[in-house]
Amino acid sequence: MTIRETFENKEKKFLSKYATLSSLSKGRAIKEPECEIRTCFQRDRDRIIHCKSFRRLKHKTQVFFNPEGDHYRDRLTHTLEVSQISRTIAKALFLNEELTEAIALGHDLGHTPFGHAGEKVLDEITKERLGEKSSFLHNEQSIRVVTEIEKNGKGLNLTFEVLDGIRNHSGEYIPETLEGKIVRLSDKIAYINHDIDDALRAGIFSENDLPEKDISVLGKSHRERINTIVLDIVKRSTDRDDIIISPEVSDSLFSLRDFLFKNLYLRSPVKLEERKTEKILRELFEYYADNFDSFIEDYNLKNNINFQDDNIAELIDFKTRIILIRDYISNMTDRFALYKFTEIFIPEKWEIIR
Repeated sequence: MTIRETFENKEKKFLSKYATLSSLSKGRAIKEPECEIRTCFQRDRDRIIHCKSFRRLKHKTQVFFNPEGDHYRDRLTHTLEVSQISRTIAKALFLNEELTEAIALGHDLGHTPFGHAGEKVLDEITKERLGEKSSFLHNEQSIRVVTEIEKNGKGLNLTFEVLDGIRNHSGEYIPETLEGKIVRLSDKIAYINHDIDDALRAGIFSENDLPEKDISVLGKSHRERINTIVLDIVKRSTDRDDIIISPEVSDSLFSLRDFLFKNLYLRSPVKLEERKTEKILRELFEYYADNFDSFIEDYNLKNNINFQDDNIAELIDFKTRIILIRDYISNMTDRFALYKFTEIFIPEKWEIIR
């Protein structure tokens, strides 16, 4: 018996009857030999951690673009907080912690530079160029990253359950697994609470401005609020075939979310900086659309999507061009987007030679 098989047998004995067992995974799009040591969900987690898109998250905005302080969240620290909250809930409910972790670590791989401002402008451009029925959503882009972009177009070949959790961590559809449902809820728990923490640090509002009714339910501190919400979910979801949060706690959590929209996401100075970053991404997109040969060179298209023909531009139709440019820009970090904008649009300093 292999070490992997030992772990799989342990899952059957130890985990809840509602847990997703690695031995019963629906598998991968491309079949592979099983690892002797790791379960399929462990392998997915490791593939995500080692991929380039995961490393780039450390240079992508969460809420505050290019903050002066060292303690503001970025997209990577957000991802790690989602993973920590998700794993705590999954472990307490005797669900599959490794599946939960893989989904959490991969859920934002398709996020744009400059946070949701980047997602907004790429969605607008997509509709303008491809029609109103087309869209750009970061959860769908995360799926594109792990299936069609990573490893020079080969993808990571993740299991069905991990893909389902990543795709449905936001949007109208709910994940098929309880582990995926945990990540979907933990994502909101994480960003609502850490965005409050960052906004307090930035002086956007004070603790006295937070809705007293919701604070009385959830707690005054970041730690107290997360603890209250996690305990509520665990108590109500134990031995159940769903992930449940009480109406009182849910109402207060989403009331705080509404507060953030009114007092942080949709107000200055955050909104002012968003308009600047949206302009940067739009200018980059329009430049590459009008100068596709430059895009081919910058994106290293031959290697990235396995094109071998020298006449690449002639082989790519309009829709595919838009999607490829969108891939490139959404993959950028904040600083790389600024670098490319500067390189393309800002004149270099003129040196006088004597």
